[in-house]
Amino acid sequence: MSKARARHQCQECGHVASRWSGQCPECGAWNSLVEQIGGGGRAASARGGYAGGVTAGGVTGSVVVAAENVDLAAEPAQATGLAELDRVLGGGLVPGAVVLLGGDPGIGKSTLLLQALAQVIARGGSGLYVTGEESLGQVVSRADRLGLARGGLRLLAETQVEAIVAHAAREQPKAQAEVVAKAKVLVIDSVQTMHTELLGSAPGGVAQVRESAAQLVRFAKATGTSLLLVGHVTKEGALAGPRVLEHMVDTVLYFESENSSRFRLIRAVKNRFGAANEMGIFAMTERGLRGVGNPSAIFLSRSGVNSPGSVVTVTREGTRPLMLEVQALVDQSNLGNPRRLAVGTDQNRLAMLLAVLHRHGGITAHDQDVFVNVVGGVRVSETAADLAIVVAAVSSLRDRALTSATVVFGELGLAGEVRPVPSGEERLREAVKHGFDTAIAPRANVPKRPIAGLRIVPVDTLAEALEQL
Repeated sequence: MSKARARHQCQECGHVASRWSGQCPECGAWNSLVEQIGGGGRAASARGGYAGGVTAGGVTGSVVVAAENVDLAAEPAQATGLAELDRVLGGGLVPGAVVLLGGDPGIGKSTLLLQALAQVIARGGSGLYVTGEESLGQVVSRADRLGLARGGLRLLAETQVEAIVAHAAREQPKAQAEVVAKAKVLVIDSVQTMHTELLGSAPGGVAQVRESAAQLVRFAKATGTSLLLVGHVTKEGALAGPRVLEHMVDTVLYFESENSSRFRLIRAVKNRFGAANEMGIFAMTERGLRGVGNPSAIFLSRSGVNSPGSVVTVTREGTRPLMLEVQALVDQSNLGNPRRLAVGTDQNRLAMLLAVLHRHGGITAHDQDVFVNVVGGVRVSETAADLAIVVAAVSSLRDRALTSATVVFGELGLAGEVRPVPSGEERLREAVKHGFDTAIAPRANVPKRPIAGLRIVPVDTLAEALEQL
């Protein structure tokens, strides 16, 4: 079969050229020509390497199915054995699901997926680990260092997608009922090193990443294989490659960590099988990544000493309530324009909250430097921490500490009102589990039935909250 002809299309005006050039001859845009497959390229790639989607008549096609005939229990999620990863995935790996995992170099992406694959194989599933950056010896050495069993672990060092698809098709277990029920996993480390013979450009380019991922996704969907892709990130922290890559996959995960911290946070920013913005927490140990079942305990210092400017709040990451410590430092400024610095929360929202504090709380900080930090390297994206941030700033400014058994949460409006936040009762019960006995919360979040061991102080406005404190 002859090789498909490649062409280059301008992303600005749509002009098609037979070869690449730095400037589009039609509209004059620079670096806008992107390599694409010409006639028959995608069809050829869809036919090669596996027999997905072939009907009884031998013609590739789709079938219209009535919604009432769709069996939702036909594709149950298979647990990976790593509880924190299963939480982020929405229960486990779904057959045919495609997961893209991104993170900084050396953060532990390969370690996590190798541990997950070993757990799947230990539970009776099958898997193939494809490495395009490391040798097979390096992968085996990592498995031995992590204490993972080699039995059943299949490895492949390859970067050509067509060869990977052919090997993966041969590695598929026989179509027996007791085997099909087990998970089938394919790990690609990483998608930026893959290339297809249909294109002549170098691996890592926009066209190569897009077409290579498309072929792997088609294989996963046609065979019911759970596909795990490792993705590189740019210096800004976003996934490298075309943005369409995130639209092609079912789940996008980000692996994060603060410098010199042994804790790793894995977040789901897109998930078709579970809650988005879900978070899992791992601790890096000598034996690999270990899930942290009670993350609130690691983010709370609870030294027993009441410090001015320190307030504990309850946020919500996905379906999990999380206890966090918010610290504020308010100090006299020698600058004409005092500094406003926020770590772990939005800096513009901090400026807005200080304006609300001045207007509706009667406390001004126009001549003070204000620094706010969320302990533990966690970034708070919801507004439930508004009241805690303001209270921490006032505590530091007045040099008066709250009791260590007090928790504060609530959203602040521009009119000075304290608005309710979602899942208020769950937040309060999480505070009780960690030994807190007093809660400053929006009045609308107070449960109808009292919570044993917790005194709830309901507030409607910022001024009322400051008065109670």
